[in-house]
Amino acid sequence: MQTRVLIGYNSEKDGSVELSAKISALLRENGLTPCVYGHNSTNAEKINAEIVESPGICSFIVTVGGDGTIIKWGKIAAEHDLPLLGVNMGRLGFMATLELDEISRIPALLLGEPAISRRMLLDCKVRRGDKIIFSESVVNDVIVSRSSVSKLPEYVISVGEAEVSRVRADGVILSTPTGSTAYSLSAGGPILAPDIECIEFTALCPHTLFNRPMIFSTNQPVTIRICHYQNSRATFSVDGGKGIPFLDGDTLQLTRSPRSLGIIETGAGFYGAIHNKLIMPIK
Repeated sequence: MQTRVLIGYNSEKDGSVELSAKISALLRENGLTPCVYGHNSTNAEKINAEIVESPGICSFIVTVGGDGTIIKWGKIAAEHDLPLLGVNMGRLGFMATLELDEISRIPALLLGEPAISRRMLLDCKVRRGDKIIFSESVVNDVIVSRSSVSKLPEYVISVGEAEVSRVRADGVILSTPTGSTAYSLSAGGPILAPDIECIEFTALCPHTLFNRPMIFSTNQPVTIRICHYQNSRATFSVDGGKGIPFLDGDTLQLTRSPRSLGIIETGAGFYGAIHNKLIMPIK
């Protein structure tokens, strides 16, 4: 049976098409069929890849870019239950398994019995009145934050039916364990092992002396609403996407997704990435 490998690259990164072509050649040399899908199909001829109408007919996804590329294609990978292997072209590439000089390892990783790290996803829904105005899976985090010239609103966080926090702040972050090494880390949140199933809450510049990050179970939904102050304005965004207005009376709810993302790892794995990409640079 033909084994297809979907190449998902970031066309905005210089050299991504050329690198994808090199990966395509490596795959073909080892009896694998490189494929492209969606907007990436415009460079199918340059990459020497087959165009597919659905990712579901592929066996793996190889991403070429940074963590943002992994997040984008990770949602597709989770939807079709495809293991994902990331090649880093970004600055940090914390989620990526391989660096540019390691692409020769790709065929062996795919053809062997790769170690797969399962990453929990969240489902985000925003209600306005009796309508759901937004629904999307979350790989990293959801951020609710005040607009740049706005007064500080008050964020109300609830778990199930219980209100657990009210805080005036620039914003709040609710992240998956995978997202704990992203914006939440910069805001003072803890690093969580990716196989833990929980939701991390971190406030952004809270106007209080007594605020700490909290870890919530995924057994109950986590909800955010806002008490606006003097016409304060806020937006929400998912996985670094475009900010969407979050109005008075809106509710944002997070629940554990039934889907998960499988990331192919090498021997170093998550803790190797912690050491090599977060600790080593400061030594």
